[in-house]
Amino acid sequence: MSTHRIFILPLWIRLWHWTNALLIITLAITGASLHFADPSLPLVPFATAARLHDIAGLSLACLYGFFVIANIVSGNWWQYVPKPGGFRERCARQTRFYCWGIFRGEAHPYPPTKDANFNSLQQIVYWFVMYFFMPLLVLTGLIFLWPDLAPSRVFGMDGLVPVAVLHYLVGLVIVTFMIAHIYLGTTGVKITSLFKMMITGWHEE
Repeated sequence: MSTHRIFILPLWIRLWHWTNALLIITLAITGASLHFADPSLPLVPFATAARLHDIAGLSLACLYGFFVIANIVSGNWWQYVPKPGGFRERCARQTRFYCWGIFRGEAHPYPPTKDANFNSLQQIVYWFVMYFFMPLLVLTGLIFLWPDLAPSRVFGMDGLVPVAVLHYLVGLVIVTFMIAHIYLGTTGVKITSLFKMMITGWHEE
């Protein structure tokens, strides 16, 4: 049973989160349809997939811009910054919990608080995802929409080839993160607690 509730997620973060998730899922499905197109077994028809991928990609670029600005204005960016003073030890303890302690019913070593939504392991992973991989995904996607932005040649190859490879690899990283993110969403007090938190903003302990 839940014994304590704290409000930690404002409305704008929850709306951004679910919109971002919807766009990433749309991009993953349409992107797979474009990369592994088979006229006899289309996941999404090629022309439809291309159109939806462009729309979702532009929407994601705008949403990412909103995310960055909103984090700066609200001060929420600080949640993503790994804090010094025992950082490695906190990461090691959190990793042990995810790999071992959670299956033994141990208490979460660093439950979310209003001032620290993320544990140290989440901070370093989320920072790389949101401030390194997401900008790369958006940038390479925009170059595909406007190929004149790409260099004409890179290492003797057409300039769009390394952009295509990078876009595909970063997309795989984001999809892998999303799958892990969904799994870790089941590790609250109840299997639905963290999903409920992302809807209501209230964290249950």
